Amino acid sequence: MSAMSGPYLIRGSVSLPEAELQWRFSRSSGPGGQHVNTSDSQVELRFDLAATEALPEVWKRRALERLAGRLVDGVIAVRASKHRSQWRNRETAAVRLAALLAEATAPPPKPRKPTRIPRGINERRLRKKKQRSETKRGRSGRDWG
Repeated sequence: MSAMSGPYLIRGSVSLPEAELQWRFSRSSGPGGQHVNTSDSQVELRFDLAATEALPEVWKRRALERLAGRLVDGVIAVRASKHRSQWRNRETAAVRLAALLAEATAPPPKPRKPTRIPRGINERRLRKKKQRSETKRGRSGRDWG
């Protein structure tokens, strides 16, 4: 197995555990001449989210909840077949998995604090509205007989 370009950071100091990644290679579909018929350039990267110890418990719970639709028995799979080289597809798959996990483990957004529109602003808006309607009413050609 050749060396990957360093650990793929999820967020902070947490990165994808190299030992827990399962790689599968197969032939890509689509055009590509004789070469494509013989090389396994499509990459499928699987990561057992339910069993991993690499993620903090809170993140893990969050990710399992948010990615529930994509998981099969607690395992998330990412496919990449965009590039013609297996190496680049592996890079793409790993980066995509890291991004997916980063998004899934992100803390929920802070709740919005409701604010009220100041009375002066509302009154000014209504005043301008009235002015505008007066202007437009003055344009109707009724008195121009």
